[in-house]
Amino acid sequence: MAQQLSFDWPNGVALGPDDFFVSTANATAFGMVTDPDRWPLRKLVVAGPMGCGKSHLARIFAGGQRTQIIAAADLTADFQPTAAALVVEDMDRLPQTAQEAMFHLHNHLQHSGGLLLMTARQTPGHWPLTLPDLASRMQGSAVAQVADPDDALLQAVMMKLFADRQLLPPPDLAAYLAPRIERSFAAAAAIVAALDSAALASGHKINHRLAARLLDKPD
Repeated sequence: MAQQLSFDWPNGVALGPDDFFVSTANATAFGMVTDPDRWPLRKLVVAGPMGCGKSHLARIFAGGQRTQIIAAADLTADFQPTAAALVVEDMDRLPQTAQEAMFHLHNHLQHSGGLLLMTARQTPGHWPLTLPDLASRMQGSAVAQVADPDDALLQAVMMKLFADRQLLPPPDLAAYLAPRIERSFAAAAAIVAALDSAALASGHKINHRLAARLLDKPD
């Protein structure tokens, strides 16, 4: 991927394994995910807003050892782990009916020396857990928080999104956009999608003038 992109990444952003963008906003989470020996009790929660790269981090972790990945919404009472390392995605969406299953799964991994990586939009104290034993164990997990992107990471994300769509905007367009949009991964995705759509509809190239026109629109 990195060889196919023709951009120079902003200062303060580096490419990690599998082309993950590392900046001050996610460096701690990246460091923890790639070094499971640092996890207290061999479990870790990666928490952060939608689109911040939690799933990407989970797959980087999975590349380091045999790992099973499951969405919390798909967890059932008869689920049996088939690897010593497990990723449970979107733990803040764990169904109430699966909380006991998650409790036993957590205990199994603890007793067997397995690794448990969980992702969520919020930290465990905000998860809607009604099973006290599970809630206490989750709140005892180490947490690596992914913050909203800094300007450098926001630029890199937009440049990557442009490249994913096979678009080549002016090299400084991402730097122009970064301070003019909400500092969030969702906003970066929205402006790139809007520019792509507007360029297709108008037949014009993606440039600063088109971006300024879109930014003036309240919607």
